Amino acid sequence: MKKGYTIFWLVPVLIVLSLFPVFTHSVIARETVFIILMYVTLAASLNIIMGYTGYVSFGHIVFYGIGGYTAFYLMHRFGLHLIPAILAGGVMAALVALAVGEAVLRLRGAIFAIATIGVNEAIKSLVTNLSFLGGATGMFFNFKIYRAYGGAAKAIWFAYYVMAAVTVITVVVAYLIKTSKFGLGLFSIREDEDAALVLGVDTKRFKSLAYAFSAFFPGLVGAIFFFKAGNIEPEDAFHLVKSIEMIFMVMLGGYGTVSGPVIGAVLYERLKGMLLVNPLFKDLHMAISGLVLLIIVLFAPGGIVGYVRERFKRLRGVLE
Repeated sequence: MKKGYTIFWLVPVLIVLSLFPVFTHSVIARETVFIILMYVTLAASLNIIMGYTGYVSFGHIVFYGIGGYTAFYLMHRFGLHLIPAILAGGVMAALVALAVGEAVLRLRGAIFAIATIGVNEAIKSLVTNLSFLGGATGMFFNFKIYRAYGGAAKAIWFAYYVMAAVTVITVVVAYLIKTSKFGLGLFSIREDEDAALVLGVDTKRFKSLAYAFSAFFPGLVGAIFFFKAGNIEPEDAFHLVKSIEMIFMVMLGGYGTVSGPVIGAVLYERLKGMLLVNPLFKDLHMAISGLVLLIIVLFAPGGIVGYVRERFKRLRGVLE
């Protein structure tokens, strides 16, 4: 596919955003940007299977939970360092995606979406009944585990730096996939899977790889988030609402684009933050988000990026 210039401004913007709390030494800014970076990574990774391939995964948060539990267990049980632990979490999430994909990727449309919800709920139930993973109450860190990072305060900053690096890498990988022959194959599947198969695209392998890529990065995010939180439990790790939020961010910014999920994630975090601190709307933020999503689907199905690209064709090279 034709390469534009999006990555040359998008990555610097993410780096500047990541450095802002570092230079200001603001804990509030750090926590806010951490959530934004987490949302960006989740949205950009979901976009690989949803935006590029056309498979809407309503249970994609399952990989966030799998990565979180894998890394947390390794750190809790064996004292493994965060870096190898999160890599193990990402790899485990990708392997599960490859295994599950053998079954669910044979499905299409609404049936696939429903099947992914079933996968999430099944794994959530499994984890809830595994005693070595803490069962329904989950697991908790002893604060001694943070000594290897210079204490709990420094461990939080370390987790922040790792999240920033993962976010940048995720966006770059999403861009490289989109602009590669592999990405072209994924888009051909999205447009017409049967035609792509006739034209020689190995649709089964392409979908499986896309699903694995889209699962790997949420696995990393889950591992980092729960390390920072210090505890993990099934309800938080496999919360279905988070999957809905991921879909909302992708659709808001523009599915199938590189910059769309980033823009959608930033706007959603700001929207959610404003609504949650408002006494009138704090319990209605999901309803309002649903209304916004309905408006997008009806009047701007390509999201913000799609709408701008349609109105201002000169921006297509820098907003893809």
